[in-house]
Amino acid sequence: MDEINAFLDKLHLTLDTEIKWGEVSVSVGELLLAPLILLLGFLVVRRLAEHLRTQLIRRDVDANLIQLIIRAFNIVAMVVVALTALEVMNVPLTAFAFISGAVAIGIGFGAQTIINNFISGWILMWERPIRIGDFLEVADARGRVEAIDARSTRIRRTDGVHLLIPNSHLLENTVVNWTLVDNLARSEVKVGVAYGSPVKRVAELFQEIMEAHPDVLADPEPAVFFEDFGDSALLFGGYFWVNAITEKDLRKIRSDLRFAIDEVFNENDIVIAFPQRDVHLNGALTLHQPEQREAVS
Repeated sequence: MDEINAFLDKLHLTLDTEIKWGEVSVSVGELLLAPLILLLGFLVVRRLAEHLRTQLIRRDVDANLIQLIIRAFNIVAMVVVALTALEVMNVPLTAFAFISGAVAIGIGFGAQTIINNFISGWILMWERPIRIGDFLEVADARGRVEAIDARSTRIRRTDGVHLLIPNSHLLENTVVNWTLVDNLARSEVKVGVAYGSPVKRVAELFQEIMEAHPDVLADPEPAVFFEDFGDSALLFGGYFWVNAITEKDLRKIRSDLRFAIDEVFNENDIVIAFPQRDVHLNGALTLHQPEQREAVS
């Protein structure tokens, strides 16, 4: 405090010196106290928000609801801190009417994208079409939602890379949410067997393999279809449902089924086809030899 007084003495000011701005009169002491209130208020609000987050996590509250509560708490608390600072300075809110109007117009023209993403973020958290932990497919990217922030949503892609997608993009474009309602997903495995194979036996073995897999659901029941007569193989497709929350889960199950198909088909002497071509040649071949020319002496 002594250092502050010494500094003010150099400026020929005291803590009680009045500074007038239009109809508003603020003392130097109040002007110095306001930033201190804002700083302390910010620190207290942040500490309280972290404490509130910890308590909600301990009570197993949904992560999406926690984020919504924390964001609302921060906004309300900071508004209270700002109003307290203005009250200490004896500054009426009407003094900012003109300035706030000008700022609002500037923000409206210069920050449309930011406001759009901010409002979209609130819509995402309120309607919850996308939640923390969901597995999304956006354009060519697939990944799990880690956070829904004010401006963007953070997604961790299947290869470990983090993506920041604007909130408005998630509302205005087609997004595939694998886990919106449940974790059910349908997948398929295709195989081709050589011509001449017992097709009914192939279908029976294929069906048994899918039903034996622990992750393939019995309801809906897996199904095998004789798809087509291919160029080099008789084509079969097996369709099944599983509880999978990532593409990795589906790929593992498909891999397990292919291993089992190869083993079981070999045990039953069923040949898994490979590309091949039959070439037919005409047996009547004519050899043309060049005419021998007499040497010119």
